[in-house]
Amino acid sequence: MNRKWMMIISMVVLLALGVTAVALASNLREEAASRKLIDIVRASTEQYRNVATAEADGYGLFHGCVSGAQEGAMGIHMVNGDLVGDGALDATRPEALLYESKDGRMSLLGVEYVVIAEAWDAAHDAPPVLEGQLFNFVGSPNRYGIPAFYELHVWAWRSNTAGLFADFNPKVSCRDYTAAGHH
Repeated sequence: MNRKWMMIISMVVLLALGVTAVALASNLREEAASRKLIDIVRASTEQYRNVATAEADGYGLFHGCVSGAQEGAMGIHMVNGDLVGDGALDATRPEALLYESKDGRMSLLGVEYVVIAEAWDAAHDAPPVLEGQLFNFVGSPNRYGIPAFYELHVWAWRSNTAGLFADFNPKVSCRDYTAAGHH
């Protein structure tokens, strides 16, 4: 009887180790994909840490500083309308840059990829995915006054305890934002 129980316990331990190894491998693949997108965002937006450079490249203030019922905020959206309207996604060319105004300075926090749903759906059979990250769908009408769209936030320059791809960041505030002095 002891031998039978030892075999059962050994099989359970081996099974548990196998399941753990599979889960760990899956997490490592997801982490590597997330890290790749963060690296792409940082490399392609480094120059936009200076908001004047972003404005010179066609990004403009859109709806001021976005906060909501959730803890934190999305921040100040600087949007390139040409990129939003092109119906395409390119990891190196985000449609929106996210900033926070604090002590008179604008700090780059991350980006938001945006594609109008109608344009995307007309050319694709599934919602957008960028470097393994599935976009969120935002229907219309919405608080931004634009048609239904897909979006993905990437907090590449400011850590986010809610997650790298969460919409709102508890560490971001609109408290110091003033429309007149967004620089």
